[in-house]
Amino acid sequence: MPPHKINLVEAADAKIKKVFDPHIAGDVNDSQVKIAKFGDVFDWHAHDNEDEAFLVLRGRIAIDFRDGTVELGSGEFIVVPRAVEHRPRSLSEQPVVLMFEPATTLNTGNAKSDLTVAELKRL
Repeated sequence: MPPHKINLVEAADAKIKKVFDPHIAGDVNDSQVKIAKFGDVFDWHAHDNEDEAFLVLRGRIAIDFRDGTVELGSGEFIVVPRAVEHRPRSLSEQPVVLMFEPATTLNTGNAKSDLTVAELKRL
């Protein structure tokens, strides 16, 4: 049986009910493709040992850094290098964002809070 395809935006709309609740869309070697809807503001955090990639599929987001902010719209992509403190936030209502990172990456990195999701659901 061949692999199945998935429309990530449709899957996010159907299955993701809360903002900042990442879901696994697929596994690629030791990494995962994750998808989430973003909300008003996330926690400041860093990933000490992992880079983190963001691709906006729908809407607009900002990623705040201690020395400035990068705004991203649909189709735009950024890699946040390991150990760089950052804080994602939405600029439109519930944007849909794809993240690519090692499977062991915790969404809040080195900061534990009510937004930490240790057990991710799959789409």
